[in-house]
Amino acid sequence: MTVAGTLHGKLNTLIPDKTICVLGAAVIDQIMEVPTLPKRGGDIEARNRQTNIGGCGLNISSALHRLKIPSLNAFLIGNGMGTNRISNYLQSRGIDVHLPKIDGDNSWCLALVEPDGERSFITVTGVENNWTQAILCQLDIQPNSLIYLSGYQLVPTADEAIVSWLESIDQAVEVIVDFGPRIEQVRPDIMARLFALNSIVTVNRDEARILGIDRPVEEAAKNWSIRHNCPLIVRLDKDGAFFYQSEQNNGWVEPYAVDVKDTIGAGDSHAGGLLAGLSANWNLIDAIRLGNAIASYVVERTGGDCSPNLEALHRHLCER
Repeated sequence: MTVAGTLHGKLNTLIPDKTICVLGAAVIDQIMEVPTLPKRGGDIEARNRQTNIGGCGLNISSALHRLKIPSLNAFLIGNGMGTNRISNYLQSRGIDVHLPKIDGDNSWCLALVEPDGERSFITVTGVENNWTQAILCQLDIQPNSLIYLSGYQLVPTADEAIVSWLESIDQAVEVIVDFGPRIEQVRPDIMARLFALNSIVTVNRDEARILGIDRPVEEAAKNWSIRHNCPLIVRLDKDGAFFYQSEQNNGWVEPYAVDVKDTIGAGDSHAGGLLAGLSANWNLIDAIRLGNAIASYVVERTGGDCSPNLEALHRHLCER
């Protein structure tokens, strides 16, 4: 049986047993197609493609919602003009936010998409990072929960509030950290404290290099994982993914061949699949395989918020 066929048959067991808390952001994404990134002092012509409601937290919660996996959505939502668009979007899709609104407006992000599908971001920050321990303690974290943390939230002084809150949780939880494009801005001491929680760390090819993980990936990922005592997932797009959890549990997870339109939301949708699989008590390799499948579906389409429901995912796997 093919890899796609194996996963296709396993989707019937995607029944959540663990609560997922998604700690991220909801923002407005303005997506533009450009022939190349502008040089300093230069001028390029862009094509305004679309405006989406996105953000790492929202993209992941949307992916889970479409798979019928409930989540505790920890987004900071303000009360400005941008917020109204975000609130209407969430309400129209039946996605609840589990924190009260705060003063201020939400941010927006300009995504520049080059012809090969690669994307670069310019983000105007809003209320998304106004985290305090008092706000975080309003979240009802159940034992045996999964907590997803986006690296976009790890800015001073939000980073201290978030990590202190994670360290204060007195029941067994599993933390999944996706540092994202801002990985170089995360303070080393904050990283070290997250690693000390035995977090599952997921990074793409570029982020892995920043962590010192390069070729050969297998050996570098193993050494990094053992050194930090953390399971590690390295997402390598068309090459699949490599993970290392222990000497007995590691290896390559196959990719799904697709025609890439753009890569916006690929990492978020992969995280959504990973979380969905882990919530159903799937082993790590099958959860990563689900992440690979959902990410392959998303990159075949434009925009970030286009993850599949179960029916669409079944069709996608059948086509493979």
